[in-house]
Amino acid sequence: MTGPNPQSKNCERYRRTKLRRIADEVVRCKACSRLVEYRQKVAHQRKREFKDWTYWGRPVPSFGDPRAEFVIIGLAPAAHGANRTGRMFTGDSSGNFLMRALYEAGLANKPRSERADDGLQLNNTYLTATVRCAPPKNKPTRLELDTCKRFLHLELDSLRNGKVVLALGKVAFEAYKQYLREKSMNVEGLTFVHGACYNVAPHFPYFLASYHPSRQNTQTRRLTAEMLSMVVREMKKKAKKNHLKHRNPYF
Repeated sequence: MTGPNPQSKNCERYRRTKLRRIADEVVRCKACSRLVEYRQKVAHQRKREFKDWTYWGRPVPSFGDPRAEFVIIGLAPAAHGANRTGRMFTGDSSGNFLMRALYEAGLANKPRSERADDGLQLNNTYLTATVRCAPPKNKPTRLELDTCKRFLHLELDSLRNGKVVLALGKVAFEAYKQYLREKSMNVEGLTFVHGACYNVAPHFPYFLASYHPSRQNTQTRRLTAEMLSMVVREMKKKAKKNHLKHRNPYF
């Protein structure tokens, strides 16, 4: 990390400025032609129940507390969720499912995430994703994941207070493993299993895994509200233990 010492009074201002610059770059991005075409098509055609909305229709920046100890990584904006509202995990059932768990844990001031101006605030939590544009069928290609990963990596390098990383779904899990690999961390044995927790290294955050709160997972009860709440509670427990760890020079 370049810039002020993490303990200096200017560090928080520096983090906020850096994350804001990353967000601005995300919103301007047009690197993946397939995603640009799809997100704009959805924004133009809209969904019947949202016909009166003006869709965001651009890449979606991350959302949350720059001082966060909890970093949650999702897959990508939903076509009629974040691609409509312009805020991560907002405007669809996945966002509300996640927000209920965060609210019950004291990490959000509201149990629902409906629109960018709804007054939702996250406490000590930062929401991001592997891809910042809504992909067709919620399936980004390998090339799109590789193209977009630099935004995630820049954010992870900037979030210096992180004590726990929670990956929602296998794609997010593999994306964080790739980040660890690029930091020369040993990722052997890191397998995606719901509820799994890994102590990657003394100076890195704990790494937790959960099924993604997609409608397919929640409606089939592969992921229940209690299952997700248990993972969030475990996330908070691990953060208390992590204060004894050395600080990560990258994260």
